Amino acid sequence: MKEITVLVVDPVGLHARPATVAVNAASKFKSDVKVSFKGKSVNMKSIMGVMSLGIPTQSEITISCEGEDEEEAIAKIEETLKAQKVIG
Repeated sequence: MKEITVLVVDPVGLHARPATVAVNAASKFKSDVKVSFKGKSVNMKSIMGVMSLGIPTQSEITISCEGEDEEEAIAKIEETLKAQKVIG
């Protein structure tokens, strides 16, 4: 299992537009991808799950991937969130 902890820097937090981009990126991989915030963990391939966390700016989130393409998945998701300026 691969895991990263990142800081959300978007002034609005992890809102609908970048969350949709993140979900689309996660959905391309076979690995299980989860995002955790304040002790709650959801499937990062589910827009409703990600949005249900209500992640505000300056929050630490943990993204974890487990499966055959976990290395590639975690790298791509991190790259996507940085490109969207969601994380620093």
